[in-house]
Amino acid sequence: MKDKHLTTNQGVPVTDNQNSLTVGERGPVLLQDVHLIEKLAHFDRERIPERVVHARGAGAHGYFQVYKSMAKYTCAKIFQDPAKQTPVFVRFSTVVGARGSADTVRDPRGFAVKFYTEDGNYDLVGNNLPVFFIRDAIKFPDMVHAFKPAPDTNIPTSSSANSRFWDFISLTPESIHMITWLFSDRGTVKSYRKMEGFGVNTYTWVNAEGKAIYVKYHWKPKTGIETIDRHEASRLAGEDPDIATRDLYDTIASGGTAEFELNIQMMEIADELKQRFDPLDPTKTWPEDKFPLMPVGKMVLNRNPENYFAEVEQAAFCPASIVPGIEFSADKLLQGRVFSYADTQRYRVGTNYLQLPINRPLVPVNNNQRDGDMQYGPYGGGTVNYEPNTLAGGIPNEAPLTGTPAVYHVEDNIVRKKITLTDDYTQAGERYRSLSKMDQDHLVDNIVDSLGKADKPIQQRMVDHFTKADPEFGKRVARGLKL
Repeated sequence: MKDKHLTTNQGVPVTDNQNSLTVGERGPVLLQDVHLIEKLAHFDRERIPERVVHARGAGAHGYFQVYKSMAKYTCAKIFQDPAKQTPVFVRFSTVVGARGSADTVRDPRGFAVKFYTEDGNYDLVGNNLPVFFIRDAIKFPDMVHAFKPAPDTNIPTSSSANSRFWDFISLTPESIHMITWLFSDRGTVKSYRKMEGFGVNTYTWVNAEGKAIYVKYHWKPKTGIETIDRHEASRLAGEDPDIATRDLYDTIASGGTAEFELNIQMMEIADELKQRFDPLDPTKTWPEDKFPLMPVGKMVLNRNPENYFAEVEQAAFCPASIVPGIEFSADKLLQGRVFSYADTQRYRVGTNYLQLPINRPLVPVNNNQRDGDMQYGPYGGGTVNYEPNTLAGGIPNEAPLTGTPAVYHVEDNIVRKKITLTDDYTQAGERYRSLSKMDQDHLVDNIVDSLGKADKPIQQRMVDHFTKADPEFGKRVARGLKL
C-alpha cells in the first residue's frame, strides 16, 4: 500500500496537500488551484441539511454603534457616525458537534455577526478563541474530517475515537498554539454572553484616500469572561445541555441584553515583515503590548428570534460579505474561507439563500441573477437580464466608486510553499507560561484526560510538541500520561 498516493477526483497525482497555490510564499491564493477548489467544493457538500460545522447554534438580534468616526482608518460607513445604530444579527455556535450536542462540550465557539449596513451586508465571522488549528484552507477538510465522528463507526472524537483527533494534531504542529487555548478552560463555556469573540483572520481597512492598514477584531463581553472546568462541563452536558442557548434567550426575554465592545488591533502594512512571526498567520496572535487594543464601538443584543429555523438555522454568514472600506488580506486561511462559506450556503440552503429575510440586505438588490432554485425576487426588467444594455436604459448600471481603492502590487513565482516567517512553538510556550498555576494545572489535566485515550505513539508525538513549546509543559503532560 506504500504506492497509494493522493490524487484528485480525476486521478491526477497530488504532490503537495499542505499548501495552496499562491503568488510567492505569502501572496494571494489563486483560483486556478483546482485541487484546493475541488477539496473545498466537495467538503461543502458533504452534509445535508445540517451545517458541516457550526451546526449547534443560538442567535439574537440587536444593533452596533461606533464610539467615534474611524474615517482615519476606513471609509466603511458602519464605522463613521456615532449617532447611528446599525442592525445586527449574531449567531453563536459550537464548531464540531451536531445540532443535538451539548452547549458545554470542549470546542471552539463560533461568533458570527451580520451587520445590515447602508452599503449592504457585512459578515464578521469569527470564533471565541483568537487563533486557529491551521494556516492554510487546503487543510480545512482534513481537519474537520479528523474532528468529526469516525466514518466507519460514527463514534465522535470526544468519546473513544480520540486517536483520530490527536493523530491529526500530532502531525500538524501549527495546531499546538490552538491546543493551549482549546484545552484550557476557555474551551468550555456555559454562557454566550460571557465569552470573547475574535475575527481570527487579518483583514484590511482602507480609508477614503486609499491608505490601507491591517486589522484584527476583538469582541469583549461587557459582563466579563466566565469559563467552567471540564468536570462542570461534563455535568452540565448531562443535566442542562442547552444552558448557553437558554441563558441567552432567557436574558433577552426578561428584558436584559447581551453587550459586547468591539476592539481592533492595527498594524501598518509596511511593518508586516518586520515581525518575528507572520501577521497573516491565523495560528498566531499579535502581542497587545506592541499592537494595543483600540475600542471602536458597542454591540447590544436585545431581541430574540421569533422562529428558530427561519432565523438561526437559515442564517448564512460568509467572510466574502464585505463592504467598501474593508478588504481581505492574503491570509491563506481567509482566502479559502472567502470561497467556501458562500459555496456551502448555496448548497445547504439554496442558490438564492440571500433572498431569505434573515440574510437579505436592508438596501435594494439590483443585478441580473434571475434563476436558480427558490427564486422569488421581485425582479422586473422585462427582456433585459444583462449589462451593459440599452433596452432598459442601461439599468442597472455600475455604481460610482466610493473613495479610492487601495492598490496592491503582487508579483512573484507561482508556488505551493509553506510560509517561512513562522514558528509553531514560540507562542504556544508563551501562552502556557502566561497562565496562572491553576489554569496550567487545568490545561495539563484536560490534555492528559483526552490524549490518554489515544494510541501511545500519538501520545509521544504530542509530548514532543509540548516540550518544544515549553519543557515544563511537555514534562508535566508526559508525567500525566505515565510515559
